[in-house]
Amino acid sequence: MTPKQGQIRDSSTLNSRQFMMAVKRLADTLSYGTDSSPFLGSGLEYVQSRPYVMGDSVKAIDWRVTARTGRVFIKEYETPKRLPAYLLVDTSASMMISSVKRTKYEHSLFIAGGLAFACLERISPVGVMAVGDRNFHIQPSLSRHQILQWLHHLRTFRYDEATNLGARVTELVPSLKNRALVIVLSDLHDERAIPALKRLGQQHDCVIIQLRDPAEESLRGAGFMRAREAETGREFVTHGRKQWIDQENMTAEVRRAGIDHLLIDTDKPYAHDLRRFFESRGLLGRGAR
Repeated sequence: MTPKQGQIRDSSTLNSRQFMMAVKRLADTLSYGTDSSPFLGSGLEYVQSRPYVMGDSVKAIDWRVTARTGRVFIKEYETPKRLPAYLLVDTSASMMISSVKRTKYEHSLFIAGGLAFACLERISPVGVMAVGDRNFHIQPSLSRHQILQWLHHLRTFRYDEATNLGARVTELVPSLKNRALVIVLSDLHDERAIPALKRLGQQHDCVIIQLRDPAEESLRGAGFMRAREAETGREFVTHGRKQWIDQENMTAEVRRAGIDHLLIDTDKPYAHDLRRFFESRGLLGRGAR
């Protein structure tokens, strides 16, 4: 039986215990390093030496360079500093439509939970923002209890939410006072999303995890048909071989903007690809730039 529009439903066929076990297994498979800090100060990894200025600690003097140059130099180290992570979860109606067992939304929650717990393991505060109609925004923290709360909240959804990814990203940017890692989990059905994410990527580390249902790539064997857009209710005529998104151009556009992008098909295993995606970037938070 198809739920009525606006009805509150649980996003997963699994119970809460099974859901959390699956999330934790995914978190365990994600291999994270530590962020490379853009801040210099007292720390563990030597970066450079600079001329002494009044007020510097005598303990930081680089005696080798000082003896060689005849001027007093101070050692600078890389200060360990964790980047706060934001998870932008698309709660719009198009994420609920599925031609396979689990919806794009269910997969996005598994991934969001796995990433959140993996961030806590490397002492990185993590927050979340829903990018549908609902006003749901949790500031980054190191609270495991808070993550459990917002995961439980997001497991329920409505079938009538519109996509507001572009608008939510625009709202988020002014509140980010320092560099942050922003991970988007969406099907990118908002035409305003890519321009907003490109602006975000100019100041912050941005990652897009795009979820795609097999039916969005093509409906094999289907000719012309009448369809209805899930979020607006708009009816239109299309062809089964037509793709809903110009994937090739969109992928090229975000990569030119320095944004890391991973496409996940909901009918295929993705845990290994997800782990390899972050590992291939070296240190999470730096991206490919």
